[in-house]
Amino acid sequence: MQSKNMTSLQEKYKKEVIPAMMEKLGYTNPMAVPKIEKVVVNNSFGRLISGKTSKEQEKVWKSISDDLTLITGQKSVLTQAKKSIAGFKIRQGVFVGIKITLRRKKMYDFLSRLIDIALPRSRDFQGIKSSSVDKNGNLTIGIKEHICFPEIAPEKSKFIFGFEVIVATTAKTKEQGLELLKLMGFPIKKNG
Repeated sequence: MQSKNMTSLQEKYKKEVIPAMMEKLGYTNPMAVPKIEKVVVNNSFGRLISGKTSKEQEKVWKSISDDLTLITGQKSVLTQAKKSIAGFKIRQGVFVGIKITLRRKKMYDFLSRLIDIALPRSRDFQGIKSSSVDKNGNLTIGIKEHICFPEIAPEKSKFIFGFEVIVATTAKTKEQGLELLKLMGFPIKKNG
């Protein structure tokens, strides 16, 4: 699905972001301009499966995995618990989460849907706080409900779950990362 003006996010980066970053931050070489390297989507379903039988646990993680595959357009990878933790009722080797790493075209497609459709549709969304960007210019966003994506039909979804989106950039500082993300169209708050 393309964004409003029918240009992809990748084209926007090449035609608008690189010249703007070179002018604003004084880069002399276009290859030195920071770019988005990858997007990682994480979900932990530990709370949903604790105290359930193995068949019930399998239904939960299969449902979540199917929904995240629909959202990202890429198959998810299950992550296992590295060690047993009695307080959390977790045994070593049990599936506790899902991760998906997006690069290139799938990454740009996912980001354009996230910026143009999902974030504005999410409940009580006021913008992304600038504190969500770390000192290396990487952005971490928490999506509270996965049903804000158009690929998911809320009435067919068995579980409503949240997930984390990490946008990894090649920026060296927080300021460079914030500037890149703002120019790419992320709705980052002025004071936050």
